[in-house]
Amino acid sequence: LQKRLAASVLKCGKRKVWLDPNEITEIHNANSRQNFRKLIKDGYVIRKPNKIHSRARVNKRLDAKRKGRHTGFGKRRGTREARFPSKIIWMRRMRVLRRLLKKYRESDKIDKHLYHTLYLKVKGNEFKNKRVLMEHIHKEKAEIVRAKQLQKEGEYRRARVAAKRERAAAREAEKQKKLLGESA
Repeated sequence: LQKRLAASVLKCGKRKVWLDPNEITEIHNANSRQNFRKLIKDGYVIRKPNKIHSRARVNKRLDAKRKGRHTGFGKRRGTREARFPSKIIWMRRMRVLRRLLKKYRESDKIDKHLYHTLYLKVKGNEFKNKRVLMEHIHKEKAEIVRAKQLQKEGEYRRARVAAKRERAAAREAEKQKKLLGESA
């Protein structure tokens, strides 16, 4: 009874209550909460401190694990797939690459057509990481610029040839007129 009352007053379990063995008679006479409050104030009944449950060893072990210790074949219980699923690796890679593509599209580094072709290539597992994708984008952009330059040069050449032809045709027409004029 005494321990139960004391626990109730102290708001803890019975295992946490310490009753002073020297004051055993006084504690035996106490039979109300009020009496126990007085005994607690006098220090004859105390709440025991919580046991310490140290995490020092755990932390030490985790630090070692972060450095790569204790992770050999003998310590592994699950399969490679169970320990780190390839799906998670895939999802992370997809998210990284798609984020990069979106960023490039919004900052106008690539147009929507190139974005779409690259998006599909990313989905088709063509780029193993961000660096490879970035290199590919630079190459592709250089290729597009080169194609535009060639197209421009081609148009310029065609225009020049057409102008030359026109001049030649005009000259030929002049010659014809002169010949006709002389013969008449």
